[in-house]
Amino acid sequence: MFKGSIVALVTPFSDGKVDEIKLAELIEFHIANGTDAIVSCGTTGESATMSHEEDIAVTKFVIKAVNKRIPVIAGTGSNNTREAIYITEAAKLNGADAALIVAPYYNKPTQEGLYLHYKKIAETVDIPMILYNVPGRTGGAGILPETVVRLSKIPGITAIKEASGTVDNASQILKELPGFNVLSGDDGITLPMMALGAQGVVSVAANVIPDKIANMCKLALKGDFAGARKIHFECHDLFKALFYESNPIPVKTALNLMGAISGELRLPLSPMGEDAKARLIKVMKNMGLIK
Repeated sequence: MFKGSIVALVTPFSDGKVDEIKLAELIEFHIANGTDAIVSCGTTGESATMSHEEDIAVTKFVIKAVNKRIPVIAGTGSNNTREAIYITEAAKLNGADAALIVAPYYNKPTQEGLYLHYKKIAETVDIPMILYNVPGRTGGAGILPETVVRLSKIPGITAIKEASGTVDNASQILKELPGFNVLSGDDGITLPMMALGAQGVVSVAANVIPDKIANMCKLALKGDFAGARKIHFECHDLFKALFYESNPIPVKTALNLMGAISGELRLPLSPMGEDAKARLIKVMKNMGLIK
């Protein structure tokens, strides 16, 4: 079971190419600060503007750099089932511990289509699969809890990253499937979800504050919700600030302000607006992340 703080890792770029030096530094930063697992090439990793070859190469690089110290989960989703199978097979071949597979976007499949999509991938590639429900990115209703219940019966489908923005779906899933591995996909509601039985978070904020997110999850998993709540409140403003604009614009800006990466984005993502950036800087200064 994947649990704790799982960082949705950014992909650093330099002059349009993946910056492997900075990527390696980020990996060491996370391992040193208690991150429990890494997701490569997810939404935060800008997989939408990377070629399949780049996706595969970045995940392979991350797996090699991590060197089995913590699990690596490969983002392998697509709105084309055959493409998702291709990328997932490559992730398995390169040694990924699991695949995070976002619900198909743009073509808006029905719940039956979603079920058949995930079923086909799970039956084709023998790797632990984490469903990824993020209706704000994929349109439609997303993966409904009743579909998750159906999918949970398929061998290999072991968890869901629930990023619908509320605790309702997680609550229903955990009610119907008490042993199923639910992970928050939204830092701001990770703690409420863990109080319901979620096992951790696939976190954007962990890119910036890995130690705090890791500690909050560890405390919650031990049942110390008072201690976890203290960290949640300390980080609450940052949770919001990292979504002043579309992810990963603010988190890459924050890492650039900390001197960790260049902050380069790929179009159509554009540099953070000055007003939003000024508000982000204020939050980061208040937290002592920058001077």
